Amino acid sequence: MQQVLRDIAHAEDIDQLVRAFYERVRPDPLIGHFFVDLDWDHHIPRITSFWRMVLLGDRTYQGDPMTAHIRLAQHQPMSPAHFERWLQHWVANADALFEGPRTEEAKSRARSIAAVMAHKVGAR
Repeated sequence: MQQVLRDIAHAEDIDQLVRAFYERVRPDPLIGHFFVDLDWDHHIPRITSFWRMVLLGDRTYQGDPMTAHIRLAQHQPMSPAHFERWLQHWVANADALFEGPRTEEAKSRARSIAAVMAHKVGAR
């Protein structure tokens, strides 16, 4: 019997989505190295706040993810393959946990974010 998944609806759903995503990407041989030195106690609340803003309209997020990624890329160059892998994990993770219009929005927004980030950081 196939499990019926529900759509992303609450802040706790975003927390689950983000935490599960990082469990997937941290050991990834292509992109895991980007996450080795993160201060997880600081990063997880910030990134969940970002996605709560994007998907739920929450207005508590304060930050500039573009500048942070540009700085990171100056020390650890990024390629389109890195962003493609990030997106693959995000989509697979979202599909494993949720389904519905807001889940589709989460994947669509991630596609846009990955494309813009790749362009802005000069991924080659």
